[in-house]
Amino acid sequence: MATLCRPAVSVPEHVITMEQTLDLARSVHADHPQLDLALRLIRNTGVEKRHLLQPIEETLKHPGFEQRNAVYEYEAKARVPGVIEQALDDARLRPVDIDVIIYVSCTGFMMPSLTAWLINTMGFRTDARQVPIAQLGCAAGGAAVNRAHDFCTAYPEANALVVACEFCSLCYQPTDLDVGNLLSNGLFGDGLAAAVVRGRGGHGVVLERNGSFLVRDTEDWIAYDVRSTGFHFKLDRRVPGTMEPLAPALKDLAAEHGWDAASLDFYIIHAGGPRILDDLSKYLGVPPEAFRFSRATLTQYGNIASAVVLDALRRLFDEGAPDDMARGILAGFGPGITAEMSLGRWSTPEGALAREGALATEGR
Repeated sequence: MATLCRPAVSVPEHVITMEQTLDLARSVHADHPQLDLALRLIRNTGVEKRHLLQPIEETLKHPGFEQRNAVYEYEAKARVPGVIEQALDDARLRPVDIDVIIYVSCTGFMMPSLTAWLINTMGFRTDARQVPIAQLGCAAGGAAVNRAHDFCTAYPEANALVVACEFCSLCYQPTDLDVGNLLSNGLFGDGLAAAVVRGRGGHGVVLERNGSFLVRDTEDWIAYDVRSTGFHFKLDRRVPGTMEPLAPALKDLAAEHGWDAASLDFYIIHAGGPRILDDLSKYLGVPPEAFRFSRATLTQYGNIASAVVLDALRRLFDEGAPDDMARGILAGFGPGITAEMSLGRWSTPEGALAREGALATEGR
């Protein structure tokens, strides 16, 4: 009965629009031989605006990897506690109720992980498990949910906290003129999210099954080159076509559970770009409207990496949510090429209360 509760999401205060992004690309890369292609690709993302950690003037500078990582640490410590507090409030829990903290991020590095700092400053127990995940990129949001589900399955009375912190703008590389890198400059945004998976109680998505899938021989399609200047994002032109091999993995997971992936009630999908959603709609055989939460995240925030699936799920909560016991899927995609997928049923507050009462009666 592990239940994924309402996520809390935060984005930084600095905003850049699509038109501002295009104007910057024209001015900064005026002599680029493939500028027209890059502009067309950026426009095709459908990203209307993104939120950035720093003003654009600072974002465009490169003070060095050391300074950028210092900004990452400072801003993570300043901003992550707020989303955690909101997520705990929404789940009606306190820090001492959390048994494992799963922290995902691919845009900065700390050792010890931020989880140690959180335990020392926010009142979490010193015996809370720490699970930092740094190298799954955009798939890490789905992976964090799955590892939380696994933990609460192994320890049914436990509660897990999932935290995603992505400052993609700190990976901007002004001298990297690859078209894929120019596209990423207009696609990725900054964002943070947190959510609780309760082993008992709560309402939201009752997680029932999860799975992973790797598309063989694609590990260099989405990658980082780690250089003295920091993380250089690599994006292969073949990435948008990966839904053809990944859609069958979603179908197989649903079939193993006795469900039809084409006839679920809600879909929470990582919005890597519009073609990802278009192709998945095609290969799963579901209407484009099924991915409206993911499209809204992409349009309003851009690709916020591991935080996308949590923001899309928040939008499902805020829409008014489906009927009790409605069936759905959550999936994150990222480097590997990796898919992290989970199946669950929607639990309304009334439905959750009724089921808790039934379990209590059985227990007597």
